[in-house]
Amino acid sequence: MCTYMYKIPVGEELNRYGGPYVDRHPHLKIKVVDGSSLAVAVILNSIPKPTTQVVLRGNLTKVATLHQDEYIKLTKSLSATESSLVLAESHAHKIWLVGDGLTEKEQLSAPSGTLFVPFSQLPPKKLRKNCFYHYTPAMKIPTSLENVHSCENWLPRRVMSAWRIAGIVQDGWKEHDCDSTMSALRKFGKQVFDMAFTLLSSPHNRCYYL
Repeated sequence: MCTYMYKIPVGEELNRYGGPYVDRHPHLKIKVVDGSSLAVAVILNSIPKPTTQVVLRGNLTKVATLHQDEYIKLTKSLSATESSLVLAESHAHKIWLVGDGLTEKEQLSAPSGTLFVPFSQLPPKKLRKNCFYHYTPAMKIPTSLENVHSCENWLPRRVMSAWRIAGIVQDGWKEHDCDSTMSALRKFGKQVFDMAFTLLSSPHNRCYYL
């Protein structure tokens, strides 16, 4: 029986999101989970349809960016999706996927009515009263889970972050969920819904101006 580790200190600069540790220990009896695959699945389902273009701003390898030097780095590391990456020359798009690297200047440059969808574990500082702010990647927990109130103080009651849910959902899996490779999006999507986790509603649907 495998024991599952929920979180290890990971980051591109520190240890490539846990990748080298897994590479050095190919016969681990535990599975290293950073929750990135489920977080991406939640974010993709948070983008209003039929959106065709978004601005992405934040830490590297899992995002595109407004800055040319980071754009070049992304196109080198994500060759399979290079044709889908375009260096933004304006701030006209109203769907922004944002992370820890978002600056106040960038946020203030977004057009009125922009929806900020965080892909980070911490939410951005809310500077705009004429824009929408989605929750950080999270889902409502099943009613069968008892004695659970709030996961983070910026999330509603009985809502759990995607990274924590990943540690629950992956129990019994035989693969790791770390490094910059995320190949389990469909599997995650099916399993979380089978376990009765549900997506949060869009801020557009509840007039969530802040």
